Amino acid sequence: MRSRSNGMWWGTALEAPDPALLARFYAELLEWPIVHEEPGTAVVAPPQGAVYIVFQEAAGYRPPTWPPVDGEQRVMMHLDFQVADLEGAVAEAVAKGAVLAPDQPRDDVRVLFDPAGHPFCLCRDDG
Repeated sequence: MRSRSNGMWWGTALEAPDPALLARFYAELLEWPIVHEEPGTAVVAPPQGAVYIVFQEAAGYRPPTWPPVDGEQRVMMHLDFQVADLEGAVAEAVAKGAVLAPDQPRDDVRVLFDPAGHPFCLCRDDG
């Protein structure tokens, strides 16, 4: 986009019944600060820059179903995080409130659910 310049932020937004709670989960998991919070909205961002994740309150929120089931709320997006120690990262995420999904697609990836039920993936870095 021509109207963008260096240093402008970009990111994604996730709906949740309690955005502040979900922001705290990801802030602790990623070791990123919460950079903005107001009623119904919270934002986390890495210390180095222009990427962020915003969490927005959603009335009547229904967590997505994973793996997909016909007629149920589908996952429309998910977050992926590359990690060096897959099992260690899973243990850390679970200790912070994530839940390991019962279905796992691959040996080098673990699907977990955050406290609002969004799936996210931890992907082992195999070099």
